[in-house]
Amino acid sequence: MHVNMNKTAIIYSFNTNKTAKVAERIKQEFGEGKIDSINAEILDGKTFLSFDNLILGIPTWFDGELPNYWDEFLPELEELNLKGKKIALFGLGDQKRYGENFIDGVGIMAGLLEQLGAQIVGFTSIEGYNFEHSRALRGDQFTGLAIDYENQGSKNEERVKTWVALLKKEFKG
Repeated sequence: MHVNMNKTAIIYSFNTNKTAKVAERIKQEFGEGKIDSINAEILDGKTFLSFDNLILGIPTWFDGELPNYWDEFLPELEELNLKGKKIALFGLGDQKRYGENFIDGVGIMAGLLEQLGAQIVGFTSIEGYNFEHSRALRGDQFTGLAIDYENQGSKNEERVKTWVALLKKEFKG
């Protein structure tokens, strides 16, 4: 029996509007049936560990916080060994109204996941964005895909397409 050792999941809240739209675009770019969708609001550690490659949708709430459903999963997540897991993050933010904490949720999650042994993949350039500060910054890159529906919605499709092409390479390697 052949076992697929490169199972990939996209995990996000099914109850979000914009994050869900981006997640659906990502799934389309990967191709029909290539990745599983998991609702972050009912996520458990066993499900999380059952995938080799994970794509997490992490919107930033309020002044740079994780959404409640990710916050509630953190105690269980912190008990997991994520060595060997490749994890890509995408986040939504508003670089004009919340420029001092643009996509901070992605940065918060990236730091935690790395502490737990995960390899963060899917870094993207900050070129074309205009913000004051972000916890998702590493040099001149974000620790994932930054989406700003409010100010740069016309760039979403191309950004997703480029990012998924990168992920397909990084998930294989």
